[in-house]
Amino acid sequence: MNVLEAAASFGHEQVIFCRDAEADYKAIIAIHSTVLGPAAGGTRLLPYATEEDALLDALRLSRGMTYKNAAAGLPLGGGKAVVIADGRHQDRERLLRAHGRFVNRLGGRFITGEDVGTSVADMEIIRQETQHVTGLAHRSGDPSPWTARGVFRAIQAAAKQRWGSEDLAGKTVAIQGCGHVGFHLAGLLHRAGARLVVADIVPERVSQVVRETGAEAVHPAAIYDAAADVFAPCALGGAVNDETVPRLKVEIVAGAANNQLLEDRHGRALEERGILYAPDFVANAGGVISSTVDLLGWDEAQVAERIDGIYDTILSVFAIAGREGVPTSVAANRLAEERLRSGASGS
Repeated sequence: MNVLEAAASFGHEQVIFCRDAEADYKAIIAIHSTVLGPAAGGTRLLPYATEEDALLDALRLSRGMTYKNAAAGLPLGGGKAVVIADGRHQDRERLLRAHGRFVNRLGGRFITGEDVGTSVADMEIIRQETQHVTGLAHRSGDPSPWTARGVFRAIQAAAKQRWGSEDLAGKTVAIQGCGHVGFHLAGLLHRAGARLVVADIVPERVSQVVRETGAEAVHPAAIYDAAADVFAPCALGGAVNDETVPRLKVEIVAGAANNQLLEDRHGRALEERGILYAPDFVANAGGVISSTVDLLGWDEAQVAERIDGIYDTILSVFAIAGREGVPTSVAANRLAEERLRSGASGS
């Protein structure tokens, strides 16, 4: 992969390759846009198969953060960091402190937080090297309950659009991924009266959700075939692809995972099958909205109000899609791009 061509194709401002041999640290920090404000996005820690995989993930995720923050109406740009490690075979504190030093060298252009493979405790370690970090234990904390709340509101909005009522009692939701966000989402859906079908590659996570909600557990590979009303991808990206779209037996796709569509064309593929898609970067914005406690001094009531507003934003996306005759994924992009243009022009 030609790095400059890849960055240009995604529209990035800056891509930084970071290495600290003594800390066994390798990472990529991708800053997609600072048009609306400093680039905000989490730090993902995963054992990527190749450095090309890590780069592509950083580029896609950081662009998604630009659109997510714009669609949420936040004065923040988009960025993302990926640390190429498994977190078990390294000195974790040394690894994360090295990362914090690289974040700090960017002087506030990039503000990071929790993501897949990292935690609130990890953010506290990074905080020892930089002030440009959110999700701290004594402030906004774990963003996953807030992310789940936003996804729940997105599912309600999609239900309103599809069935004329946001009531989820009696509806079946298939949740792929029972980690932090998936677990909290399952609880919200259970309390709303939904029936749950769940899967995860970690059996203990599934067992916990089953104990708490009475969910039906299925093999991870079978979640796409579940007879359900809603499919909620809450694991890694690319769940909606050529192989899985024909297998879905749902009317709505709405979940917490980033980059749920493997390629942009899969938004059209869902539409052609009559499946309503609540675009991921709109639905899962609750986590970054919660970071405003640290970044903008918002209180919990302000955060909750903005996250609940995801319901109306999703309905706006559906309205644009209907008015302009485009898939909801394209409509969400247009909503975010209009806000980016307004921010760039200062209007």
